[in-house]
Amino acid sequence: MKFNKWTLGLAAVGAVSLTSVAQAEEKMMLGSQAAAGLTSTTISGYVDTSAHWNIGRDNFDAPTGADKQDGFNLNVVQVSLSKALDESEWASGYRADFWFGPDANALNTQSVNGHAASDFAIRQAYVALRTPVGNGIDWKVGVFDTIVGYETLESGNNPNYTRSLGFALEPTTHTGLLGTYRFCDSVSASGGIANSFGATINGRNDDNESQKTYMGSVALTAPSDWGWVAGSSLYVGTISGFDSGSPGADGSRDHYYAGLTLATPVAGMKVGAAFDYSHANHIENTSVDNTYVYGLYASFQATEKLSLHARAEYQTSQDNVSPNPDERSEMTLTAQYDLWKNVISRLEIRWDHSENPAFEVNGGPEQDKNTYLVAANLIYKF
Repeated sequence: MKFNKWTLGLAAVGAVSLTSVAQAEEKMMLGSQAAAGLTSTTISGYVDTSAHWNIGRDNFDAPTGADKQDGFNLNVVQVSLSKALDESEWASGYRADFWFGPDANALNTQSVNGHAASDFAIRQAYVALRTPVGNGIDWKVGVFDTIVGYETLESGNNPNYTRSLGFALEPTTHTGLLGTYRFCDSVSASGGIANSFGATINGRNDDNESQKTYMGSVALTAPSDWGWVAGSSLYVGTISGFDSGSPGADGSRDHYYAGLTLATPVAGMKVGAAFDYSHANHIENTSVDNTYVYGLYASFQATEKLSLHARAEYQTSQDNVSPNPDERSEMTLTAQYDLWKNVISRLEIRWDHSENPAFEVNGGPEQDKNTYLVAANLIYKF
């Protein structure tokens, strides 16, 4: 380490110690590096609240959650710390999303040594890296959101407030390694490996810890010179592995997904379609489940602040034990009006129909094939 002449002069007369000066300068250097890291860190998040009114009789196992019926709800608070990758060849960054509130328990991402129902969850926590191969490969190492699905874990980024039947079938997060490569502006692909299909952080297959989950996806986006269809996208992905850490999971599972978002000649109008297929082998009862979900979406930006959204789905599930398939369907209509700054405000009407099995009423033997929900949703983003 180099010292200036003034410091050397003070050291010569015993006024200062070169060792102490070196330690002080090292602390200042580390402090400046830490400050630089904090300067590039972004803090963001949201507060998600709702009010539910279940029309008619209370349905105990309604898809929208029995714990939110007929009342006001805090859904979740997300706090995110992140540093995005810059344009350098060996760029690095990170992201950490923390969930607080009732929905954190449903996320089911507690670690193998954690405790459920704590109103706290780590949604994502990964190191982001880039390696200069071709156009650059972007990596995520740690816990990251699943690569399949038309909807995301962040309700405010979805066209509707309540989640779809397809979302309920899909995995949520994985612990592992994911790489993404962009061939051009219109074509990108991802591939990765994770400990398990389920969301439990650091979860393993107890019978074979070396058995992993593998995933891959391809995304196609229509270029800007394709006229009114520009920006439309087609996405396909698959995940295959041991399903540990999910409710009722005790075997291997394969999931296949395809999603399409299509711009239309009508200004502000977009339509979409989603397909989910899950094949599960259960070890305990040697049963095999095959579940299919078909979904249609439509969104219309009526004015600068008003947007309208619709979703319709059909789900069928069949195993090798039950003689009849389980059948469900739902339809959701959502109106969003952004009256306040940074606030998403939505009013939603949802109808669910279950042919087999029917919904339980108040946890008793009585059943009903239909449930109806009117919900209001307010999300403040910061």
